[in-house]
Amino acid sequence: MEDLFGKALLDFYHGNYTEDIITETNISEKDEFPLPYLFRSYKEMPKVEQKALNLARGKVLDIGCGSGSHALYLQEKGLDVTAIDTSPGAVEVAKKRGVKKVLLTDILAYSESSFDTILVLMNGTGIFKKVALVPRYLQHLKSLLTPKGSIYIDSSDISYMYDENDDGSIWVPSDRYYGELDFTMHYNGKRTQEFPWLYLDQNLFARICKENGFNFEILLEKPEHSYLCRLFY
Repeated sequence: MEDLFGKALLDFYHGNYTEDIITETNISEKDEFPLPYLFRSYKEMPKVEQKALNLARGKVLDIGCGSGSHALYLQEKGLDVTAIDTSPGAVEVAKKRGVKKVLLTDILAYSESSFDTILVLMNGTGIFKKVALVPRYLQHLKSLLTPKGSIYIDSSDISYMYDENDDGSIWVPSDRYYGELDFTMHYNGKRTQEFPWLYLDQNLFARICKENGFNFEILLEKPEHSYLCRLFY
């Protein structure tokens, strides 16, 4: 799949900002994703991200680092940060912005170290792709975590995006969990192929975590249905 995300980051970094990324899903219409948001400072980050960054300690793994905003903030605090992303353009931008350790890799292919803190932010559960794959990812993340380490990950319950019945129940797909979406990204006249992205409600995520040997703790909940949780064992 062409790295449209990375191209957009590179364009912005080099001063060629002329348009934003457009995203759409199988249950929603096209929506603008402003590129400046991906280069935000700590003060511009939502409280979910700020809280996770404030709790980070020791050796940190930043999964899906994007332009490196989280990693840069933690570096400035003196923490040892390794940032990874699957976008070549994102990795290049993070390096140019000053992130010291950035790797182009998928998390399932990475096993080079262990960490006290693992960050998976900006709907971190998206990397799991589908509910059936969550245990595989959790077991791999556990293998990267020190015995007293913590994983900070955020997501949202997107049940509000579905039509509601008079009794308060919602119309959901019969062939999949309602948080399993198909995303498409548009940029500079091009579009990506569909790719899976997962939003997990708190109850389901908590159950899967416990089934895979993790303690699950909600740290912050937001009115717009998003939450930050801590996983540890």
